[in-house]
Amino acid sequence: MSSSPVFWVADPAVLRSHLATATTRVAIDTEFIRERTYWPQLSLVQVAIEAPAPGAPTILLVDMLAGGMADALAPLLSDRSIVKVMHSASEDLVALRQTCGVVPDPLFDTQIASALAGVGAGLGYQRLVQDLLGIAVDKGETRSDWMKRPLSPAQLDYAAEDVRHLFALHDVLSAKLRALGREEWFAEDCARLLDGARNDEGERWPHLSLRSAQFLDDAARRRLLRLLRWRDAQARRSDRPRNWVLDNELATTLAREAPADRAALERLFDAHPKAPRKLAGSVWSALETPLPDEDEAPEPRTSERDRKALRRLQDAVSARSVELGLPDGVLASRRWLESLLDGEDWPGVLSGWRRAQLEPSLSPLLEAAGDTAPTSV
Repeated sequence: MSSSPVFWVADPAVLRSHLATATTRVAIDTEFIRERTYWPQLSLVQVAIEAPAPGAPTILLVDMLAGGMADALAPLLSDRSIVKVMHSASEDLVALRQTCGVVPDPLFDTQIASALAGVGAGLGYQRLVQDLLGIAVDKGETRSDWMKRPLSPAQLDYAAEDVRHLFALHDVLSAKLRALGREEWFAEDCARLLDGARNDEGERWPHLSLRSAQFLDDAARRRLLRLLRWRDAQARRSDRPRNWVLDNELATTLAREAPADRAALERLFDAHPKAPRKLAGSVWSALETPLPDEDEAPEPRTSERDRKALRRLQDAVSARSVELGLPDGVLASRRWLESLLDGEDWPGVLSGWRRAQLEPSLSPLLEAAGDTAPTSV
């Protein structure tokens, strides 16, 4: 194990003192619990601070259950003169935003960097450290209870290890991106990730992720969309998992059977042990209230014609990925391509550098598939 000094920090004044020594970059990871809540409950933040001279970094294990720690940490997160090196940061960003009110900006996400550098897509920290640095990392405490105190020695070692090698990964991956001329691509992807964390408004078309939606008629799909949008908003307000508010099976049943009135709705609830009886009024209102944009909602794409159009797009993306030396899925996922077939104009992640790389080959295919998109529920 490295000789990095490791400090347990549960006093905001002590944390501020340590953070005052940070220079141009820090490494950050988090531990949180999200089993019984909608929002992650942040328990621990690991911060690695570079030594003033070449040597092992100082690692802080910041107890976020202690009072005042969020306010002490927030200035570092928002300090744009200090790069925050993290790995697969999407959920960490949500946890930090909810607890500290800010996200770590600027961000260097080593998982995004490894994908754009052609090392591999979706690689875990353990695999990336092994592949690039030749160091084995123990991941034995992945499912620990991080809310208990005191944490065990094994948990503390695990937590420290998660930031110990991020500076070395940063050095290697920065050099690879620079050599490939992909630093702007990387900056764009990290900025988009941060924007998504700051402006998390939920999924616009949640019905598309439910297989059951493809077996509903148009009116039922509209009702399902209303219910799922309501469920997401209610889950956020009550800080409860979505399926604890309304499970997928019951939502589909309500959308398909279209109870005639609230009494019929409550009879359906009586047949389902997990039904949210106390929210019957809100559920009824959601079912009966059209959404302003529901006529724009795309249908689940299920026909053979749809599948062939999607396959042609996927083949073109794969060919371009090979030319660029990018792993599968980095240029465009199936879901992103389906959004193009649904008539969206290079939305979200497909804008920017991806559009520049894909539009010449995909535009003719999209024009040919124009009679299959868009349709609405």
